Amino acid sequence: MRPWREADVGPLFRILLNEETLRYFPAGPVPTRPRIAGLVARQLIHWARRGYGWWAVEELAVEGKLCGWCGLQYLLETGETEVAYLLDKPCWGRGLATEGAGAAVKFGFEVVGLDSIVGLIHPDNLASGRVLEKSGLIFTRKQKYFGMTCCRYAIMK
Repeated sequence: MRPWREADVGPLFRILLNEETLRYFPAGPVPTRPRIAGLVARQLIHWARRGYGWWAVEELAVEGKLCGWCGLQYLLETGETEVAYLLDKPCWGRGLATEGAGAAVKFGFEVVGLDSIVGLIHPDNLASGRVLEKSGLIFTRKQKYFGMTCCRYAIMK
């Protein structure tokens, strides 16, 4: 995991064009390069303001190959901090989400000093639920986030 770079916009755009990658995410506008450039820019601002955010996830075996993102995101609507991850399909099933989510939770508690972290998943995304559980989060309830019903997981310091 590493900080975002401008060069990540093109690879992230390609990742987000895959409908299967976004299957469990809320419906939103079609990804465009300018929107993805804005996403990367907002992450850099988030890091500067909050001291945390999403990291770019890069393939170690192929230096510079972007796999997706993982990290922490402040949710303005609820005041919570979410551990979140999105990986390109060829990177699924290799433990990258679990490793990244666990590192993000540890970073949130030990470096940032957060008291709690939530994880939000689509109810049908069982694999993502396992990632959160392996990272120490426990299912708390179903709740609306981002205009859809999510399974909410949480962990306290």
